[in-house]
Amino acid sequence: MRTGYFYSLIFAFLTSASIAAIAGPVVPSESSRAPVVMDVAKPAQSAKIDLNGADAATLQKELAGVGEAKAQAIVAYRDTNGPFSSVDELLEVKGIGKAILDRNRDKLEVN
Repeated sequence: MRTGYFYSLIFAFLTSASIAAIAGPVVPSESSRAPVVMDVAKPAQSAKIDLNGADAATLQKELAGVGEAKAQAIVAYRDTNGPFSSVDELLEVKGIGKAILDRNRDKLEVN
């Protein structure tokens, strides 16, 4: 009879310990934590983009509203018609409108 009572106490103790372990708060280990990376505002570029010297990848990356097709159209226009004489000549490129030009006017120059 004593052994039955003893085993019941051991069973109750192990059951409560396992429930406490399962219900306890989860604390991630230090090695599994990923570093937190925050994207801060990029510093403003001081150099302007030269319409006569920039390649399609640079135009696409730096100009707002200009994707791959429009960047290639700018380069194709420049190859066909010669160098740009002014930033306003960009309006002659198919797909470039006044809104896109106005958004990017301060980033552009013609050398």
